[in-house]
Amino acid sequence: MPQCLNTPMITGIERLRVFTDPDGRHGNVLAVARDCAAFPDQASRQALARELGLSETVFVDDPDDGAVDIYTPGLRLPFAGYPLIGVAWLLELERLSLPVGTIAARHDQDRTWITARAEWAPPRTLRQHSSPDEVNGLAIPEPGEWIYAWAWENEGTGHIRARGFPGRGDGIDEDEATGAAAMLLTHHLQRPLTITQGRGSQLFTRPLPHGLIEIGGRVCLHDEHDGLATIGLS
Repeated sequence: MPQCLNTPMITGIERLRVFTDPDGRHGNVLAVARDCAAFPDQASRQALARELGLSETVFVDDPDDGAVDIYTPGLRLPFAGYPLIGVAWLLELERLSLPVGTIAARHDQDRTWITARAEWAPPRTLRQHSSPDEVNGLAIPEPGEWIYAWAWENEGTGHIRARGFPGRGDGIDEDEATGAAAMLLTHHLQRPLTITQGRGSQLFTRPLPHGLIEIGGRVCLHDEHDGLATIGLS
Protein backbone atom coordinates (compact mmCIF):
# COMPACT_ATOMS: atom_id res chain seq x y z
CA MET A 1 0.00 0.00 0.00
CA PRO A 2 1.39 3.46 -0.81
CA GLN A 3 2.75 5.37 2.16
CA CYS A 4 1.28 8.70 3.19
CA LEU A 5 0.03 10.31 6.38
CA ASN A 6 -1.01 7.78 9.02
CA THR A 7 -4.20 7.92 11.03
CA PRO A 8 -5.70 5.40 13.48
CA MET A 9 -9.06 3.72 13.09
CA ILE A 10 -11.65 6.07 14.58
CA THR A 11 -14.83 4.32 15.79
CA GLY A 12 -14.23 1.61 13.20
CA ILE A 13 -14.05 4.07 10.31
CA GLU A 14 -11.02 4.58 8.08
CA ARG A 15 -10.55 7.94 6.40
CA LEU A 16 -8.74 8.49 3.14
CA ARG A 17 -8.00 11.42 0.88
CA VAL A 18 -8.67 10.74 -2.78
CA PHE A 19 -7.18 12.67 -5.73
CA THR A 20 -4.25 14.16 -3.81
CA ASP A 21 -1.43 16.07 -5.47
CA PRO A 22 2.02 14.42 -5.91
CA ASP A 23 3.02 15.43 -2.37
CA GLY A 24 -0.03 13.82 -0.77
CA ARG A 25 -1.81 17.11 -0.15
CA HIS A 26 -5.45 18.01 -0.76
CA GLY A 27 -7.84 15.33 -1.99
CA ASN A 28 -11.45 14.77 -0.95
CA VAL A 29 -11.86 13.09 2.43
CA LEU A 30 -13.64 9.73 2.28
CA ALA A 31 -14.90 7.56 5.15
CA VAL A 32 -14.76 3.79 4.67
CA ALA A 33 -16.75 1.46 6.95
CA ARG A 34 -15.54 -2.12 6.68
CA ASP A 35 -17.63 -3.55 9.55
CA CYS A 36 -21.00 -3.42 7.88
CA ALA A 37 -22.57 -5.61 10.57
CA ALA A 38 -22.58 -2.44 12.67
CA PHE A 39 -24.57 -0.67 9.93
CA PRO A 40 -26.92 -3.35 8.61
CA ASP A 41 -29.49 -1.23 6.79
CA GLN A 42 -29.90 1.98 4.81
CA ALA A 43 -31.22 3.93 7.79
CA SER A 44 -28.15 3.25 9.97
CA ARG A 45 -25.80 3.93 7.06
CA GLN A 46 -27.50 7.19 6.20
CA ALA A 47 -27.34 8.22 9.84
CA LEU A 48 -23.59 7.58 9.99
CA ALA A 49 -22.96 9.48 6.74
CA ARG A 50 -24.95 12.40 8.12
CA GLU A 51 -23.03 12.30 11.41
CA LEU A 52 -19.63 12.21 9.67
CA GLY A 53 -20.62 15.08 7.36
CA LEU A 54 -18.16 14.17 4.60
CA SER A 55 -18.89 14.41 0.90
CA GLU A 56 -19.32 10.64 0.80
CA THR A 57 -19.10 7.57 3.03
CA VAL A 58 -18.70 4.07 1.59
CA PHE A 59 -19.69 0.78 3.24
CA VAL A 60 -17.92 -2.43 2.22
CA ASP A 61 -20.51 -5.20 2.02
CA ASP A 62 -18.29 -7.86 0.44
CA PRO A 63 -14.54 -7.20 0.15
CA ASP A 64 -14.00 -10.32 -1.98
CA ASP A 65 -16.59 -9.30 -4.57
CA GLY A 66 -15.95 -5.57 -4.22
CA ALA A 67 -19.58 -4.91 -3.27
CA VAL A 68 -19.93 -1.42 -1.78
CA ASP A 69 -22.69 1.00 -0.81
CA ILE A 70 -22.24 4.80 -1.09
CA TYR A 71 -23.91 7.65 0.83
CA THR A 72 -23.72 11.44 0.96
CA PRO A 73 -24.93 13.12 4.17
CA GLY A 74 -28.43 13.19 2.68
CA LEU A 75 -28.86 10.37 0.16
CA ARG A 76 -27.71 7.02 -1.19
CA LEU A 77 -25.84 7.03 -4.51
CA PRO A 78 -25.91 4.22 -7.10
CA PHE A 79 -22.50 5.37 -8.37
CA ALA A 80 -19.76 7.84 -7.45
CA GLY A 81 -16.17 8.27 -8.58
CA TYR A 82 -13.93 9.17 -5.68
CA PRO A 83 -15.31 6.60 -3.18
CA LEU A 84 -14.67 3.79 -5.65
CA ILE A 85 -11.09 4.86 -6.30
CA GLY A 86 -10.53 5.21 -2.55
CA VAL A 87 -11.88 1.81 -1.56
CA ALA A 88 -10.16 0.11 -4.53
CA TRP A 89 -6.85 1.55 -3.27
CA LEU A 90 -7.50 0.65 0.37
CA LEU A 91 -8.50 -2.96 -0.32
CA GLU A 92 -6.33 -3.42 -3.44
CA LEU A 93 -9.38 -4.44 -5.46
CA GLU A 94 -9.46 -5.18 -9.18
CA ARG A 95 -13.23 -4.90 -9.47
CA LEU A 96 -16.13 -3.26 -7.68
CA SER A 97 -19.77 -4.24 -7.65
CA LEU A 98 -22.51 -1.60 -7.58
CA PRO A 99 -26.20 -1.50 -8.51
CA VAL A 100 -25.26 0.03 -11.87
CA GLY A 101 -22.85 -2.79 -12.74
CA THR A 102 -19.33 -4.14 -12.33
CA ILE A 103 -16.48 -1.64 -12.43
CA ALA A 104 -12.88 -2.56 -13.24
CA ALA A 105 -10.07 -1.14 -11.11
CA ARG A 106 -6.30 -1.15 -11.60
CA HIS A 107 -3.24 0.16 -9.82
CA ASP A 108 -0.43 1.86 -11.73
CA GLN A 109 2.55 3.15 -9.72
CA ASP A 110 1.15 5.93 -7.51
CA ARG A 111 -2.34 6.04 -9.05
CA THR A 112 -5.49 3.96 -8.78
CA TRP A 113 -7.91 3.85 -11.72
CA ILE A 114 -11.49 2.76 -12.35
CA THR A 115 -13.31 2.32 -15.65
CA ALA A 116 -17.03 3.11 -15.74
CA ARG A 117 -19.77 4.28 -18.06
CA ALA A 118 -20.37 8.01 -18.29
CA GLU A 119 -24.14 7.58 -17.99
CA TRP A 120 -23.72 6.06 -14.53
CA ALA A 121 -22.64 9.45 -13.19
CA PRO A 122 -25.46 11.51 -11.64
CA PRO A 123 -26.41 14.54 -13.79
CA ARG A 124 -24.40 17.75 -13.41
CA THR A 125 -24.44 21.10 -15.13
CA LEU A 126 -21.05 21.48 -16.86
CA ARG A 127 -20.45 25.22 -16.95
CA GLN A 128 -17.44 26.50 -18.89
CA HIS A 129 -15.75 29.76 -17.86
CA SER A 130 -13.30 31.96 -19.72
CA SER A 131 -10.29 31.51 -17.42
CA PRO A 132 -9.00 29.72 -14.30
CA ASP A 133 -9.11 33.05 -12.45
CA GLU A 134 -12.81 33.31 -13.16
CA VAL A 135 -13.34 29.81 -11.77
CA ASN A 136 -11.25 30.66 -8.70
CA GLY A 137 -13.34 33.75 -8.03
CA LEU A 138 -16.74 32.04 -8.10
CA ALA A 139 -18.97 32.39 -5.07
CA ILE A 140 -20.77 29.30 -3.81
CA PRO A 141 -24.18 29.26 -5.49
CA GLU A 142 -27.49 28.76 -3.76
CA PRO A 143 -28.58 25.11 -3.34
CA GLY A 144 -30.62 23.55 -6.10
CA GLU A 145 -28.35 22.86 -9.08
CA TRP A 146 -25.30 20.59 -9.17
CA ILE A 147 -22.70 22.73 -11.02
CA TYR A 148 -19.27 21.70 -12.26
CA ALA A 149 -17.49 24.94 -13.17
CA TRP A 150 -14.41 24.64 -15.35
CA ALA A 151 -11.99 26.49 -17.61
CA TRP A 152 -9.01 25.57 -19.71
CA GLU A 153 -5.63 26.11 -18.08
CA ASN A 154 -3.95 24.79 -21.21
CA GLU A 155 -6.26 23.49 -23.92
CA GLY A 156 -3.36 22.08 -25.92
CA THR A 157 -2.27 19.77 -23.13
CA GLY A 158 -5.76 19.06 -21.77
CA HIS A 159 -5.20 20.78 -18.41
CA ILE A 160 -8.35 22.09 -16.72
CA ARG A 161 -9.18 24.12 -13.62
CA ALA A 162 -12.47 23.09 -12.00
CA ARG A 163 -14.67 23.47 -8.95
CA GLY A 164 -17.72 21.42 -8.01
CA PHE A 165 -20.84 22.68 -6.20
CA PRO A 166 -23.22 19.82 -5.24
CA GLY A 167 -26.18 22.11 -4.53
CA ARG A 168 -27.88 19.51 -2.32
CA GLY A 169 -28.21 21.70 0.77
CA ASP A 170 -26.74 18.97 2.99
CA GLY A 171 -23.81 20.95 4.40
CA ILE A 172 -21.38 20.16 1.56
CA ASP A 173 -21.29 23.45 -0.32
CA GLU A 174 -18.26 22.52 -2.44
CA ASP A 175 -16.54 19.23 -3.23
CA GLU A 176 -12.77 19.23 -3.09
CA ALA A 177 -12.62 16.61 -5.87
CA THR A 178 -15.43 15.02 -7.86
CA GLY A 179 -14.82 11.90 -9.91
CA ALA A 180 -18.27 11.53 -11.48
CA ALA A 181 -18.31 15.15 -12.69
CA ALA A 182 -14.83 14.71 -14.17
CA MET A 183 -16.12 11.66 -16.03
CA LEU A 184 -19.01 13.65 -17.51
CA LEU A 185 -16.67 16.43 -18.62
CA THR A 186 -14.33 13.90 -20.22
CA HIS A 187 -17.24 12.30 -22.06
CA HIS A 188 -18.35 15.75 -23.24
CA LEU A 189 -14.91 16.82 -24.48
CA GLN A 190 -13.84 13.36 -25.70
CA ARG A 191 -10.17 13.77 -24.82
CA PRO A 192 -7.80 12.91 -21.96
CA LEU A 193 -7.80 15.50 -19.18
CA THR A 194 -5.69 16.52 -16.22
CA ILE A 195 -7.99 18.36 -13.82
CA THR A 196 -7.02 20.50 -10.85
CA GLN A 197 -10.04 20.91 -8.60
CA GLY A 198 -10.72 22.62 -5.27
CA ARG A 199 -7.65 23.67 -3.31
CA GLY A 200 -5.30 21.61 -5.46
CA SER A 201 -6.62 18.07 -5.93
CA GLN A 202 -5.61 16.30 -9.16
CA LEU A 203 -7.74 14.03 -11.32
CA PHE A 204 -6.70 12.19 -14.48
CA THR A 205 -9.15 10.93 -17.09
CA ARG A 206 -9.36 9.52 -20.59
CA PRO A 207 -12.24 8.43 -22.81
CA LEU A 208 -12.39 4.83 -23.98
CA PRO A 209 -14.53 3.19 -26.68
CA HIS A 210 -18.21 2.37 -26.13
CA GLY A 211 -18.93 5.25 -23.74
CA LEU A 212 -16.44 4.15 -21.09
CA ILE A 213 -14.30 6.59 -19.13
CA GLU A 214 -11.16 5.78 -17.17
CA ILE A 215 -10.47 8.02 -14.19
CA GLY A 216 -7.65 7.84 -11.70
CA GLY A 217 -5.66 9.60 -9.04
CA ARG A 218 -3.55 9.29 -5.95
CA VAL A 219 -4.92 8.18 -2.58
CA CYS A 220 -3.52 8.30 0.94
CA LEU A 221 -4.65 7.84 4.52
CA HIS A 222 -6.06 10.97 6.09
CA ASP A 223 -4.54 12.54 9.17
CA GLU A 224 -7.27 14.10 11.31
CA HIS A 225 -4.80 16.75 12.49
CA ASP A 226 -3.51 17.95 9.11
CA GLY A 227 -6.04 20.79 8.97
CA LEU A 228 -7.47 19.91 5.55
CA ALA A 229 -11.10 20.72 4.86
CA THR A 230 -13.55 18.97 2.59
CA ILE A 231 -14.82 22.33 1.35
CA GLY A 232 -13.19 24.15 -1.54
CA LEU A 233 -11.96 27.70 -1.90
CA SER A 234 -14.64 29.98 -0.53
